[in-house]
Amino acid sequence: MVYINKNYTNLTENYLFSEIARKISEYSARNPGTDIIKMGIGDVTLPLCDEAIRAMTRAVSEMGKAETFHGYGPEQGYDFLRQKIRSYYADRKIQLDEDEIFVSDGAKSDLGNILDIFGKENRVLIPDPVYPVYVDTNIMDGRSISFADADRENNFLPMPNENTHAELIYICSPNNPTGAVYSRSQLKSWVDFALQNGSVILFDAAYESFVSSPDLPRSIYEIEGAKYCAVEFCSLSKTAGFTGTRCGYTIVPKSLVFDKYRLNKLWLRRQTTKFNGVSYIVQRGAEAVFGETGQKQIKANIDYYRENAKLITSALDKLGIYYTGGKNSPYIWMECPDGMNSWQFFDCLLSGANVVGTPGSGFGKNGEGFFRLTAFSTNEKTAEAMERLSGLLA
Repeated sequence: MVYINKNYTNLTENYLFSEIARKISEYSARNPGTDIIKMGIGDVTLPLCDEAIRAMTRAVSEMGKAETFHGYGPEQGYDFLRQKIRSYYADRKIQLDEDEIFVSDGAKSDLGNILDIFGKENRVLIPDPVYPVYVDTNIMDGRSISFADADRENNFLPMPNENTHAELIYICSPNNPTGAVYSRSQLKSWVDFALQNGSVILFDAAYESFVSSPDLPRSIYEIEGAKYCAVEFCSLSKTAGFTGTRCGYTIVPKSLVFDKYRLNKLWLRRQTTKFNGVSYIVQRGAEAVFGETGQKQIKANIDYYRENAKLITSALDKLGIYYTGGKNSPYIWMECPDGMNSWQFFDCLLSGANVVGTPGSGFGKNGEGFFRLTAFSTNEKTAEAMERLSGLLA
């Protein structure tokens, strides 16, 4: 008889996006030819920057010649890319060793896979509302989960208090789905808590490149003491449009020592055992992203999305609707008007304006009554969507 991991049976059905797709399909069937603008998708719309394309094209040519062909690469990433990432942090006065940087196929994978090196007896603290991978991967492992309430009262930025008890703490800043960003003093409180309690912060920095305010941190390692309590995950998906190309990286400082074991060494062992690395072609493209020209090109793309976010927040400001995000994040987390719940507003927006967003209730109980819009559409469609939304709610 084969036994299964019954923790999987404790997972709730992730119906959010399938339910959205069903509602759109049914509405389109009733209203053929309707121009529906989708503002809920978390995928990018702009293509890869020219510098990355050129680098990947050269790499493809190399793979076609015996003398420049690349087979298995180092599981932790090629030196040429790790050196670029190290310099990227150094430009922000954050010093890393090259062997503290691990190239991966994206932050989502590593956020789940990192749990392999932690015991199942660790208590886990996760904000609510939340990116689902944090919750589901811990349920799969059978860990005890508690939630830090993020709500309007704390501007969706929960802080540690006397009731906070956890060994593993998830923080995402800028946050998905709320777009809220922690200040340096707020992150310092979390770092101090982790140091005092022997906890590890799993810091998701996938949207760091959207932070435009110099007063807000883009890395947990801008905070004193963080190298002794935090692992940082980052991705090129939104930064450089690598959603379909897949490349990210995880920082595991060698100063992270728990129960006499270095997390860096454990993670290296895990990766060399279970991961074959990111393709040479993709890593050459990622290397180009971190060059001077690549940085200018992806900044132009990010500014394009920031303009979309500004269009959304300006419309909400005129309507007097409370929201978080938008200014330093591609996500805008708005309160549903007129006391509607999340799905009621979804239906109202779809039928009344032919615009689609994401019901906040799909991200946790504290998401009820809120709604996520994203800045990843085109400028034209974003402007049109906000005109429609304003006309509907005015």
